[in-house]
Amino acid sequence: MSGKVWLVGAGPGDPELLTLKALRVLSTADVVLVDDLVNRAILVHVREGARVVRVGKRGGCKSTPQEFIERLMIAEAKAGRIVIRLKGGDPFIFGRGGEEADALGRAGIEWEVVNGITSGLAAASAAGVPLTHRDMAQGVVFVTAHATGVNEPDWAALVRTRMTLVVYMGVARCAAVERAMLDAGFKSWTPVLIVENASLPRQRQVRTSLERLSQDIAANGIGSPAIMVIGEVARQQHALEQRHSQGSR
Repeated sequence: MSGKVWLVGAGPGDPELLTLKALRVLSTADVVLVDDLVNRAILVHVREGARVVRVGKRGGCKSTPQEFIERLMIAEAKAGRIVIRLKGGDPFIFGRGGEEADALGRAGIEWEVVNGITSGLAAASAAGVPLTHRDMAQGVVFVTAHATGVNEPDWAALVRTRMTLVVYMGVARCAAVERAMLDAGFKSWTPVLIVENASLPRQRQVRTSLERLSQDIAANGIGSPAIMVIGEVARQQHALEQRHSQGSR
């Protein structure tokens, strides 16, 4: 009898942002495949006796091959086990969840997603910045800077939307992102918020403009994981940020 695979989002880092459903599912696991960005404090909710396998995946670092992870999930499920694929953020927002679901479906394995708070939303919220605002941004677009070539975002199309842009995995390529956006027609003074380690005690944030993006990331030593929020909302929320900080004490 085949088992089941749960694709579970662990959220941005703060263990208290884990969903109740994720907690329940973790307590049923036989095997848990854990990504590198998952806060280890979350693993206290894993059922005693379950096997925890660390399958680190972080941009710019040596990672476990995706094909190996998919084969392992399938093998464990076919052996009748309950498998949890635990990953940072949300499985279906730059989390390879779609690819894993496809692989599981082809293998005839039952699977289900448990959503987590994606880091793009958490980063903005942790800095007191709403991603949408009636007067400044009628929508938000999530993009990854990790893709290059034909898979790179169409920056010229994005500038015309006048929506907030949330850029994942952009720190390592910040100079290329800055140049591409300026070349596409984004104003040099476009406000940018960079948040490192969102929702964690070691969270840091930098406010800058698009023309100073790479310069200020380097000057402040910002590293991965970090999110970039680009648009008017990134500049207009100093008062909200202050209230947000006071409320979290």
